[in-house]
Amino acid sequence: MPGPTAVLLISCPDQKGLVAEVSSFIFRHGGNIVHAEQHIDPSHSTFFHRVEWELKDFNIEAGELAACFKTIADRFRMQWQLSYSSARRKMAIFVSKYDHCLLDLLYRHKIGELPAEIVAVISNHPDLKPVADFYGFPFHVFPITKENKADQERRELELLADLKVDLLVLARYMQVLTPEFVEAYPSRIINIHHSFLPAFIGSKPYNQAYERGVKLIGATGHYVTEELDQGPIISQDVIRVSHRDSIEDMIAKGRDLESQVLGSAVRLHLLDRVLPYGRKTVVFV
Repeated sequence: MPGPTAVLLISCPDQKGLVAEVSSFIFRHGGNIVHAEQHIDPSHSTFFHRVEWELKDFNIEAGELAACFKTIADRFRMQWQLSYSSARRKMAIFVSKYDHCLLDLLYRHKIGELPAEIVAVISNHPDLKPVADFYGFPFHVFPITKENKADQERRELELLADLKVDLLVLARYMQVLTPEFVEAYPSRIINIHHSFLPAFIGSKPYNQAYERGVKLIGATGHYVTEELDQGPIISQDVIRVSHRDSIEDMIAKGRDLESQVLGSAVRLHLLDRVLPYGRKTVVFV
């Protein structure tokens, strides 16, 4: 296993010499590349690149690396972000009354699968406080009504700012976030939708699926945008159902799928394997 690493995520207009330039930069400064993936979207002539390298013999200090790379980034008109495996991002989980996704995330975190620091579990109901207490995480309740929604979201944002939260995960949080809230965390709010988007959006998707006699049900992990359930998709999966399955059977199968897909989406984000662009993502797996 490699020691501490750095990761560059890059998107820019496709042109010659991109991979060579980035690789040469890392080599010249003593870095050893351990992962490198790339993708070109020919319809937009856009290049996407993820490169991860060991820091053991790398001779640029962390605080100076961004400035050193800026010359290359500017020349190739790159949009880029830099992260370090040693820096654990702070994550807050939003829930309502369903517990399956929360339990799965907390267990994944406990066994080291999610490289983040969970700093808060936030809910509009008190029901899941025992779950957060069992795992030892602070639980905050912000009851939300139509009348107080704006004020409660303001208080939530203040708490998130105080805790220096980097990532928000909506683990079956049954509230629609306002545009102002979403704008505060662009591409940093991950939601699980209990259907295979874009089919059967809205309320009671399993009932809709049952009525249509579907043979597959799914779940979708995506970034939240102002457009409800239309954000860039990170992870999806499906499971087979048949005419023998009741609505209750579908819901039980769906719960398992939701937990798996959300956990996968969160982990991919935390490992810097997701590059959003437009209404899509490039996911390096």
